[in-house]
Amino acid sequence: MDAPHIGRLAAGPRNSIADVEGVTVGHCTLDDGPVQTGVTVVSPHGGNLFAHKLPAAAVVINGFGKSAGLMQLEELGTLETPIALTNTFAVGTIVTAQIRHALQANPEIGRSQPTINPLVMECNDGYLNDLHAFAVQEAHFRQALAALSADVPQGAVGAGRGMSSFGMKGGIGSASRIVAVGDNAFTVGALVLSNFGRLPDLILDGQPLGRALAVAEPAEQAPEKGSIIMLLATDAPLDARQLKRLATRAGAGLARTGSVYGHGSGDIALAFSTAQQIEAGSECLNMALLPDQLLDPLFHAAADSVEQAIVNALFAAKTVRGRDGHVRECLRERLARLPS
Repeated sequence: MDAPHIGRLAAGPRNSIADVEGVTVGHCTLDDGPVQTGVTVVSPHGGNLFAHKLPAAAVVINGFGKSAGLMQLEELGTLETPIALTNTFAVGTIVTAQIRHALQANPEIGRSQPTINPLVMECNDGYLNDLHAFAVQEAHFRQALAALSADVPQGAVGAGRGMSSFGMKGGIGSASRIVAVGDNAFTVGALVLSNFGRLPDLILDGQPLGRALAVAEPAEQAPEKGSIIMLLATDAPLDARQLKRLATRAGAGLARTGSVYGHGSGDIALAFSTAQQIEAGSECLNMALLPDQLLDPLFHAAADSVEQAIVNALFAAKTVRGRDGHVRECLRERLARLPS
């Protein structure tokens, strides 16, 4: 069984966040017995982000999370580093790595120039990964940067290596949708770090698949303790206020898969636009923007691409064995055992 296509909108040629021109993704995967973790980096453009910032905004749907950089992003509405994803205990290490990377291209940061706002987001992969090993190092961030590509591996890779979804293997998923807005065509791309959900709640393309899986192989169902990071990229000309509205619609796609944003789930969505850059030190901003009344197609694309990305993460994942013999089986293997 292949992943179904969610909704009626067409996907881009890669069906990934990299369908938004200039966006690339890199992974560093750590797979060594009890260490099942990694780093994923999303680069919004190939230039110097500190000098050529992008409008961005985030929405915290449920705040059970330990991310860095969201406060300034909320205040200023600009993205000035790549977006890094990792495990909960590695956020501080990757913050330092982000700062060192920015200093290489901008040695006056923190001196004659302002300080940098490193953006790092996390999910807890501690069921499969030994968090106490503190295995993620700055070098792994650099390896993920070196691996940046428009080809986006998905599943149990990078930051998604140790993640779980619906009691099965989760991880990295990505998707895209193309919409017409007036006389223009725009792309919305999504990438998720999927680490949430209870099996009985899983909905696949509108069907209660989780109920069937739970009946076929009953297991103890623990409370929701996962999280998800949802990234949205678009080439539509939007400002930070509009991007916050776009990010909010990621929650619609998340809910369709069966999430209720449980108490222990950190659910964060971030959206950015590549259409126009904001030059550091600029004294005047003159941005052409879509009027709000034309945003509905983009909202639809955001919901569909996030739902598709979550589904794609489940279908791309493979079974992983981690610390203390813990195993997360992949969806494909569970589906293969369902009665005909």
